[in-house]
Amino acid sequence: MFRAGRFAMVHGGCLCGGIRYEISGKLDKMHFCHCQMCRRGHGTPFANYVAINPRDIHYTQGEELIARFPSSESTVRTFCSRCGSNLEFSPQTTPDETWIASGGFDGDPQIRPTFHIYVDSKAPWFEITDNLTQYPVSDD
Repeated sequence: MFRAGRFAMVHGGCLCGGIRYEISGKLDKMHFCHCQMCRRGHGTPFANYVAINPRDIHYTQGEELIARFPSSESTVRTFCSRCGSNLEFSPQTTPDETWIASGGFDGDPQIRPTFHIYVDSKAPWFEITDNLTQYPVSDD
């Protein structure tokens, strides 16, 4: 199994199949985010992302379908304009890092979540039942 910091080719795309991508670089870390923006953007009690260098993702199909939404002053989120699938979460404060929504991966990315962030904002009806590290806000 690949651990954080190892290289593996990961393929993925959106629900309608209009957007396809491959990631050829380091899968740095995976986390669960419980902030209200992620919950609303995904329609779930949390989002799951993997950190990569933005230079390591290559869109092989449908780049013209990618819509961008500035969800805050410092963050841009991307999604498929046809089906609404979440793609990337890109903090403008860290240009060498973007976060890919892991639900779009075709198979096992060989990396596992290691922490939760924004647990102070989690859905009140959702229980975290694992033993991963929990950060009240972020891991920074």
